[in-house]
Amino acid sequence: MEGKKKKQEWRFSVANREALIGCGLAIFNFIWWYGFAYGLGSKPPEEYTYVMGFPAWIFYSLIFGTLVMFVVVILVVKFFLKDISLEDDDEDTKEDEVMKG
Repeated sequence: MEGKKKKQEWRFSVANREALIGCGLAIFNFIWWYGFAYGLGSKPPEEYTYVMGFPAWIFYSLIFGTLVMFVVVILVVKFFLKDISLEDDDEDTKEDEVMKG
């Protein structure tokens, strides 16, 4: 029983680490958006610069920021997250027996 508990603790520590990575990504996204939106958007509209017809603050905070987040999330999922089962070993063994039988 002790070994099973340690395995669960290991799996849940991985899940907690991955949840913190997800929270970090959300915070990074907010800082990116806030920095560009209020950094470039704090000027009077007459002084705005435009990228592809959008004010620069909208382009960099929303459009380009979304593309950056897509790439960052894909890289994080590919290199930092693990595919592990959070179910009990007993349930896995039962499923394996049903699949074999």
